[in-house]
Amino acid sequence: MPDARGQDRVGAMAKKAIYSGTLGIDLKSGKETELFKWFLACLLFGKPIQQGVARRAYDEFVQEGLTTPQAILRAGWDKVVDVLDRGHYVRFDFSTATKLLEVSRTLIEQYGTLSNLFKLSKARPDLLRRLQAFKGVGPTTARIFLRDAGAVFLPGNAARPGHRSGRPCGGG
Repeated sequence: MPDARGQDRVGAMAKKAIYSGTLGIDLKSGKETELFKWFLACLLFGKPIQQGVARRAYDEFVQEGLTTPQAILRAGWDKVVDVLDRGHYVRFDFSTATKLLEVSRTLIEQYGTLSNLFKLSKARPDLLRRLQAFKGVGPTTARIFLRDAGAVFLPGNAARPGHRSGRPCGGG
């Protein structure tokens, strides 16, 4: 619906889809680190922040080696805030640092790994429910995460006919 300036608000707010492959994440490898990097990216891109800023912040996490929940916990809140700030993720740096630490802690305590979370989930709805139980993970972030990760890590999906790795994340 157009606003007072005649612009479509929905269209103006829409984001260009991002891809796990575009971020250099190789989910087809089946590695836990790659799966967590995609989860981290989806958490960062899930905030109402410019995609370029989310990308820079994600790249800073990779450069710092903060690509596992254990590494994020070892780094601690001050270091995570510093990494977010270097990526210009300053509007949400404190809340995002707190969220990333809590998500990492909860993941380790409840599941050990994201791969285990997938294995323990009976079906996609159960997996969505488990993902949304994490602080700050809503339905959209969970669906975005599963666009790429579900195709590889959900039982029976890896060999789905016509599936292409590197499907979009974001933009919807």
